[in-house]
Amino acid sequence: MIDPAVNGTLNVLRTCAKVSSVKRVIVTSSTAATLSINPNDVVDETVFTDLSVYLAMKAWYGYSKTLAEETAWRFAKEKGIDLVVMNPGNVIGPVLQPTLNYSVEVIVDLINGKNPSNSFYYRFMDVRDVSLAHIKAFEVPSASGRYILADPDVTMKDIQKLLHELFPDLCRVDKDNENEVGEMAYKVCVDKLKSLGIEFTPIKESLKDTVVSLKERCLLI
Repeated sequence: MIDPAVNGTLNVLRTCAKVSSVKRVIVTSSTAATLSINPNDVVDETVFTDLSVYLAMKAWYGYSKTLAEETAWRFAKEKGIDLVVMNPGNVIGPVLQPTLNYSVEVIVDLINGKNPSNSFYYRFMDVRDVSLAHIKAFEVPSASGRYILADPDVTMKDIQKLLHELFPDLCRVDKDNENEVGEMAYKVCVDKLKSLGIEFTPIKESLKDTVVSLKERCLLI
């Protein structure tokens, strides 16, 4: 997981560095690279996850995303590349692919009464907003640095409660069940993202569209 993330990113950046017509490169990273384990922190674009945290957890996805982004920033600085990085949380909304990806599988797990591992770190954003943010990063001349793409007001508990409200017949665990997911109290600042003109799709709409899409593709099991 680590080698493809790091070397894949470097391969693209090396090619971009050879082509004078490439004026800006957008890298899709993850909020996994902006994690704080201190519940009193306010997470913004200045926060990089301490790699030792992921090593201790053996959380190789988060480790790979953080290391790949750090590597991209070093290379971009060396080569003078105009780099902008998007750091999305769990991306939900209408599904395009015929199989489950990790982010949407979290929703399926919740419907099936399972608590995804490390779920108290999760933040969410609609795929349509994530797509628009990438476009804005290309088109807005002043776009620069990193952007956290996550609804700052929505936690894992909010997602769970909304799923029960929207689809009570699908959810297999009562909302008052003792296995209710936990949540961390750290805050997320998205002021920089809003400066690109991004308005968040209501989370209730995102969840509804996610589950309807999953049902249409027979991905709810």
